[in-house]
Order: sequence, then structure tokens, then C-alpha cells
Amino acid sequence: MDRNLTADDRVISALRRIVRAIDLHSRHLAERFGVTGPQLIALQEMARLGQVPVGVLARNVHLSHPTMTGILDRLEKRGLVLRTRDTQDRRRMTVTPTAEGLELLDDAPSPLQDRFLSEFCKLREWEQTQILATLQRIAAMMDATELDAAPLLTTGATVTTPAPPNSVERPQEHGTAAGRQTVGANDESKG
Repeated sequence: MDRNLTADDRVISALRRIVRAIDLHSRHLAERFGVTGPQLIALQEMARLGQVPVGVLARNVHLSHPTMTGILDRLEKRGLVLRTRDTQDRRRMTVTPTAEGLELLDDAPSPLQDRFLSEFCKLREWEQTQILATLQRIAAMMDATELDAAPLLTTGATVTTPAPPNSVERPQEHGTAAGRQTVGANDESKG
């Protein structure tokens, strides 16, 4: 099938397959587990760190503090995290996953970037450098070098997730930064 396409069509087709794989994984997470990729990654990091200040969590997962706050709002509504005031500094909030949040982590698949990173790390250094250079050039060709993007493989599309039991259905936004739609964008408003 690809052999009949021109080189530029094959490149576009490969890019579409990548975007589609990210979208399918994001939709699977949302439909089956009621969480987005960034929410899952935040939960994983909380499970790893234990009780953690919101700012530290945001830095560790490469998201802005406002984005992390939105993610935590949604996770808290679901009963997956608990926010408490820091006993030393009352202005600072800390978060920790609840038993329900940890249970979800046990059942949920790993984020798509975990699989990608596992395969990427198996490559020789020159192959990793070649992939990075090629992707950076593609980003430049698409005039996307200035777009803010966290290292998260999630789509920028808004999808409506089925409401978990005893909750209100709501739209979930994945990686949209100031209206820009990018793969893995640093979402400044939703998570």
C-alpha cells in the first residue's frame, strides 16, 4: 500500500499513524478508566513520591502549576487524590493518591510514552540522535518549534469521557495550550 505513495505522502501517513496511536491510547484511558494521560502520569508520580507539594509535582511531570491544579481538581472530584494544607507553610498544598487512586494505577495501562521510551532506549545513541534531529526538523517544517509541549504523549483533542459511577459527565481536554492543538502540549487550562 505505501509503495504506491510518494515519499511526501508516506511521511504524512506515518505522522498520521503516530497521531492516531496517541489518540487511540488517550481515548482508551478516558473511556475505560475515566482519566486522561496527564492525570495518569500525575497519579503515578504521586504514588512514587508519596505526599508531595503541588509545585514539585508540576515540575516533575513538566506541567505548569495552573495545569496541575486543573488536573488535581478533576482527580480530587473522582476521589483519586487528597489535597491537604502543608503543616509548615499554610499557603502550600500537598497531594497524595487515595486508596482508590492507587487501585486505578494497578489496573490502568502504562502511559504510551513509557512504551515509546522503552523502545527508544534500546536504540544506539546515533539512532536516538537521528530520530531527535528528524523530529526537530519536522517540527520546524510545520512551524511548531515555538509551541510549548510537555514530554507527554497525549492528544490535543477534547473528548467526552463516560462518567464514572456516581459522578457527573464532563469533557476532558488533553494537552491544549492556549487554543493550540499539539501532540503532548503543555495544557495551560485543563488536564
